Amino acid sequence: MKHFVLSLTLVLAFALSAFGATGMTDDDREHLLVHFQMTTQMVAEQVRGLSPAQLEYRSSPDRWTIRECVSHLAVAEPDYWRELMDAVKQPANMNTKDKKSSATDADIMWYGIDRVVHTKTGGGHEKVETYKDMAVALAKFQALRATMIEYITSTGDDLRGHSFGQKEPIDCWQWMLEISTHAERHIQQIREIKNDPGFPKN
Repeated sequence: MKHFVLSLTLVLAFALSAFGATGMTDDDREHLLVHFQMTTQMVAEQVRGLSPAQLEYRSSPDRWTIRECVSHLAVAEPDYWRELMDAVKQPANMNTKDKKSSATDADIMWYGIDRVVHTKTGGGHEKVETYKDMAVALAKFQALRATMIEYITSTGDDLRGHSFGQKEPIDCWQWMLEISTHAERHIQQIREIKNDPGFPKN
């Protein structure tokens, strides 16, 4: 019986390997985990101890407040997460010769740092008045982040093997990283607001 169980285990292991069901590499998993932990913590740190006047300060009529930046993250990330889960449920297709990512990992990382190029928010994610209370917005953001971090830690999904998007597809690992680098962009935005000469001192 022991020999039979061992043989069956080896057969299953070979079959999973043959079909590419290997999940993420350790490096990919660690990279995502560290970046998500970093941006989750940084959002909280950037808003900690700010007064209502500071949270609602607007440097110009066309700029968001700090509270609006966090509200935007609380509105947008559930959609990004849902879209990722939908993409992972589709057949893996990134290992075919005619399906390549339109961006490098470095491109995705740079997106979080580059504040020179500004893009207009759409898709309903510009509804920054959804959460008028900073504490509520931050709690919504952090709750979903806990779910995403748990997924990164434990999933066996092959994120590199699934594509995300139609026009300029990337792989799902890159999209998950972009969720975090998108938050990094808004962390940079919050810092810019706090460094504005008119930002309230308290």
